[in-house]
Amino acid sequence: MIEVKMNDNLLQQAASEGMDAFVHAFVEAIRQSIGHELTTDTMSQLNADQITLLAWAILHEEVMDGGFVQLIHNGYGPFIFKNPFAKAVKLWGMRDLSKLIYDAHTLYLKHHEAIEKDCTEDEFMALFEQFPEFDDLDDTFVENEESWTEQIAEYIDQHIEKFAHIEK
Repeated sequence: MIEVKMNDNLLQQAASEGMDAFVHAFVEAIRQSIGHELTTDTMSQLNADQITLLAWAILHEEVMDGGFVQLIHNGYGPFIFKNPFAKAVKLWGMRDLSKLIYDAHTLYLKHHEAIEKDCTEDEFMALFEQFPEFDDLDDTFVENEESWTEQIAEYIDQHIEKFAHIEK
């Protein structure tokens, strides 16, 4: 296992900037500890909570930028939907996010082959029109993102030792 380290001053600064910065500080500390390379080898060196936090960061970045269609097209579908991410966030007390991931998983299984194909920019943009059933899921994510980020920040704060070793 890799020991993820975080400087206490950096942590205090991030906490003073708000929940987004607090969560981001842990995500970046984990990414740094694995050399910014999320592979099977590096994942095996992290614990389940650290992997779940990285999955949240990827989900957040992709869905806020281009929705579930973008997440799937960019190749993150297997990481989010074929790993126990939905179960993990449910164990973190986030039942609504877990349900959303299970709903998106159903659509992923139905459409992932078409969405994952290499395509031009115009063809990619057309995917959003071809798969409108993702729109409601995207909207639900955006509407709840702030609350979910807050819940994740609270979970991290209550279980800091699962995410990083804080150095003075």
